[in-house]
Amino acid sequence: MPDSTVRQNLWELAVLSLLREQPMHPYEMQKLLRHRHKDKLLTLKRGSLYHAIHRLQQLQLIEPAGTGRAGKRPERTTYRIAPPGRKILKQWIHGMIAEPAPETSEFMAALSFLVHLTPSTAIPALQRRMRWLETNIAEFEHSLETLVARVKRINLIETEYLVAMRRAELEWIRELVSQLRSGQFDWDLRTVLRDARQEEV
Repeated sequence: MPDSTVRQNLWELAVLSLLREQPMHPYEMQKLLRHRHKDKLLTLKRGSLYHAIHRLQQLQLIEPAGTGRAGKRPERTTYRIAPPGRKILKQWIHGMIAEPAPETSEFMAALSFLVHLTPSTAIPALQRRMRWLETNIAEFEHSLETLVARVKRINLIETEYLVAMRRAELEWIRELVSQLRSGQFDWDLRTVLRDARQEEV
């Protein structure tokens, strides 16, 4: 059995968590991930799912439970979680929650090159992102209000976290735009590049 330091990805985590509920075939897994809106976290590509299943089999964390055919549909293999899979699923989740991993985003990368815009051209782009965030937060908050009457909070916890992160981002951008408008935060590309070259010498 692999130890908890074996590198895992979100697809493998998703497969193990679904199979911990009950044995199922890949099509059922894909359907459930969509139904539970996990497609917001995972790119639902068939190849990624089958790759995760193959790797988990190699690690002996899951195993085939049988094959079957419904009507004219192709024969499907049903998988079940193996005892080591139950143990490592908890270890992986615990580790991913307790130990922050380096996470970058396209926005963070773009901010590192913000110097190539002028403050006056950065403001409209940031304001556009603010409008998107406001709309997105409102949509998610509406979904949470609607769903919380039907499902338990634990089933919505990742959406709750997402909303909190987007609210924080929105407030940070608002403050940044305010500083750019007032001139409190300013830069000049030529000066920045000149200073950078001097530091590199």
